[in-house]
Amino acid sequence: MKASKDRLYKHVEFLTELRPFRNCWNFESLEKVCTYIKQEFNEIGVSCKEQVWKARGNDYKNIIATYNPAKKQRLIVGAHYDVCGNQAGADDNASAVAGMLEAARMVFENKPDFDYRIDFVAYCLEEPPFFGTQEMGSYVHAKSLHDEGAEVMGMICYEMIGYFSDEPNSQPFPIPGLDKIYPTTANFIIVVGTPKYHDFNVKVHELMKEGAGIDVQMIDMAEIGSLAGLSDQQSYWQFDYPALMINDTSFVRNPNYHEETDTIDTLDFDKMTEVVNASYKAIAGF
Repeated sequence: MKASKDRLYKHVEFLTELRPFRNCWNFESLEKVCTYIKQEFNEIGVSCKEQVWKARGNDYKNIIATYNPAKKQRLIVGAHYDVCGNQAGADDNASAVAGMLEAARMVFENKPDFDYRIDFVAYCLEEPPFFGTQEMGSYVHAKSLHDEGAEVMGMICYEMIGYFSDEPNSQPFPIPGLDKIYPTTANFIIVVGTPKYHDFNVKVHELMKEGAGIDVQMIDMAEIGSLAGLSDQQSYWQFDYPALMINDTSFVRNPNYHEETDTIDTLDFDKMTEVVNASYKAIAGF
C-alpha cells in the first residue's frame, strides 16, 4: 500500500484554510481541527479518544487512535496541530498532521501483523508560549504513559515534512562542517535524534531508507536545548522514552518558518508522499 498524495493535499488544505488560524487562543478553530481528525479516523473505522487538560484555565485536547490495543509494548506516532501566531502553518505543522493521518490510514487499512501497539496522537500546544512546558500536549501524553506504567518502545514525531528544493546549494547548515557530511541540496528528509537513543534512531533510519523514493538521512544531536529537541519528541525524553523526529530540517531550510508565507503552495507533495511511504515502513516494521 502506498500513501495518497491527494489525501495529503486534502488534509493540508483543510488545516491551512481554517480561519481564524489554529493557534492556542482560537478555540473554535482548534475544535474544528479535533473534529476533522476524529472524522478522518472514523472514516477508516477507527474509534479515537480525547485526552483533555487545562492550560491557563482553558481546555485543550490530544486526539488518540490505537492500533493493536491488546498488545503490551507500544510505539507512539505523533504530530502537533496548533500553529504559532497568525499564519496558515502549511509545513509547520499541517504537513506533519497530514503525514500522521495518512500513515494511520495505511496501518489500519493494510492491517500489518506485528506484536506491538501503535498510538497515533495529534497534539495541541506544541508552539509558544507553551513549548517546553508541562502544558504541552505531548508532555501531558508522555506523563500519562509514565503514570500508567506503559511499556513504550519509542516515539516517532512528524515535524515539518513538506518543504524541499532540487536547487544546488539549497540546504544551509546550522553547524560548520555538516556540509561535508550531508547533502547540500534540500531534497532529503532527516531522522533527528539524540545519542542516548542511538539504537532506536538507527532502527528507524534503516527501515525508512531501504527502497525509499526519497533520500533519508540521520543525525544524532544533543538533547533538550538543541535543534534536536525542538518538537514533541523532547517530552518523551523527559520520561526516558526513546524518541525522534522526522523532519525537513525546519527553519534551517524553510524560510517560511513561523511566517505568513508558510502556505500550501510552498510544499512539495510528491516528496512528502515519499516521506510517508518511507516512514510507514518504519512504523510497521519493528
